Amino acid sequence: RLALERGSSAREALEVITALLERHGQGGSCKEEPVPFVYHNTFLLADRTEAWVLETAGRYWAAQRIREGSHNISNQLSIGSDITAEHPGLRERARSQGWWSEDEEFSFARAFSLPEQPPRMQAAKERLQAGRELLRQHRGHITAETLMSILRDKESGICVDAAGFRTAGSMVSVLPRDPALPCVHFFTATPDPSR
Repeated sequence: RLALERGSSAREALEVITALLERHGQGGSCKEEPVPFVYHNTFLLADRTEAWVLETAGRYWAAQRIREGSHNISNQLSIGSDITAEHPGLRERARSQGWWSEDEEFSFARAFSLPEQPPRMQAAKERLQAGRELLRQHRGHITAETLMSILRDKESGICVDAAGFRTAGSMVSVLPRDPALPCVHFFTATPDPSR
């Protein structure tokens, strides 16, 4: 919310989030239940001219500029070695914790992910792969309607309406490169995007 308020571009939104993250960190439960469920956040940031994926681990972060095609995220780290910008102490943190050796290629996802993922995070990994496959199937002809159908997909786990954990909402934005054309944003009005 603060990135939308304070940033006038995707790059500025990235700078807002990373500055706040480095200063304040992150935390808090992701659901309103007695048993806490916490994970660190990932973001898709886009404007009319550029798009970024930002992934976080505590106060540390890595960002990847998306230059073409489509991209998706799903509550887990996915940025490997294709890093466009990063926390200045990111690699030193990974090295000092024994998560990365300088004699191998650095991968943010590999260094900052747990070796054994909890079951919920395994589901996020499967959702990420399913989303990538659905986007691949529509490569070259993705429309707002295509994205809406992907966000409604229950078989992939992208749209969740069971097991006490529901998809909170979905959003599809059309951001024409031509500034004379309006941007259009579609939001779901219920926790289940299929409705």
